[in-house]
Amino acid sequence: MMKNRILPTLLAIMLALPLWAQKEQFNPVNTGVTSLSIAPDARAGALGDVGVATEADVNSQYWNPAKYPFNIARAGLSMSYTPWLRQLVSDIDLAYLTGFYRIGDYSAVSGSLTYFSLGEVIAEEYTIKPYEFAIDVAYSRMLSETFSAAVALRFIYSDLQYDYAEDMEPGSAFAADLALYYNNYIMLGNRECMLGLGLNASNIGSKISYDGGNTNEFIPTNLRIGASILVPIDEYNTISFSADINKLMVPTRPTYSQFLEEEGYEPDDNSKYSEYQGWLESTGYNDISSISGIFKSFGDAPGGFSEELKEIYGGVGVEYCYNQQFSLRGGYHYENEYKGNRKYFTLGAGFKMSVFSLDAAYLISTAQSNPLDQTLRFSLSFDMDGLRDLFGR
Repeated sequence: MMKNRILPTLLAIMLALPLWAQKEQFNPVNTGVTSLSIAPDARAGALGDVGVATEADVNSQYWNPAKYPFNIARAGLSMSYTPWLRQLVSDIDLAYLTGFYRIGDYSAVSGSLTYFSLGEVIAEEYTIKPYEFAIDVAYSRMLSETFSAAVALRFIYSDLQYDYAEDMEPGSAFAADLALYYNNYIMLGNRECMLGLGLNASNIGSKISYDGGNTNEFIPTNLRIGASILVPIDEYNTISFSADINKLMVPTRPTYSQFLEEEGYEPDDNSKYSEYQGWLESTGYNDISSISGIFKSFGDAPGGFSEELKEIYGGVGVEYCYNQQFSLRGGYHYENEYKGNRKYFTLGAGFKMSVFSLDAAYLISTAQSNPLDQTLRFSLSFDMDGLRDLFGR
């Protein structure tokens, strides 16, 4: 059971971030419903959180649903489990269920359910269970033999209430994804290799509020672009290399340092945080619409263009596969130290049979403490064609 002091402590740390920003120039892009930014499946998790242009699989819904028409299987289902903050508590985790069905040879429908549990919080005589979930559906279609597109619609719900925050209430939002995928053979020397290119603009939608609409937070609207190349070694062995870059399309919040400078306070004055909240509201940041925020996000960083570049993060991954049955994976994920400082290596493996596949991922953090550091996560996937053949139908 999660101790009742954990959540207040985490909230206190979040409230103290602007004070830390003033000293360390730590200025991450702030969003609500951060569970939508957690890589849900073990295959991509072992590749450094890379997946927008990798070979199509059942978990493409999160990374790029436009990949589904290129999937060899007719239908599939996958379940994933990700522990969270496991070194502190034992009951925070993310569960992910996704599936797809190809319609004919050129299109597919797919969907997923994400459930993020914050465990149990005991506060006086109450036991509360904060959680977030998102459910979505997508339609994808091949526009040519090498190019496809998809659109996804998503409903988001977040309930983070606890008893001494009576002004809080659950929040909800709607969002959409727009995705593109290119897949074709190219020649490298005397080898016929598979090139993949992908783009996914995800969580384009409304803002979310936890106080009846008085203040609104941006959801993690994200632009993901990537490439991959699969190189055959011989008849049984292949190796692929992949890379993704991301940009949160959310405006950068004015910093505490900006407030001190504009109001004429000393640059090291840490006693004006309550005034900062009122000043932040006066800047109009909370009134920016989600669509305006997308365009504003590409040019509003306090440090100018150099800080905008720091807001780009991403990963690289490599996957070795033997006979399309056994895989070894590795990757690295990088985020600038002033924008979140998520830096980690990832390792993993996968085993596939005609009916099911099992994937595992392990993360080794190289920077600040990571909620997934030294944690195993798993995905179990089922090939519906294989199940049908198994039961003779």
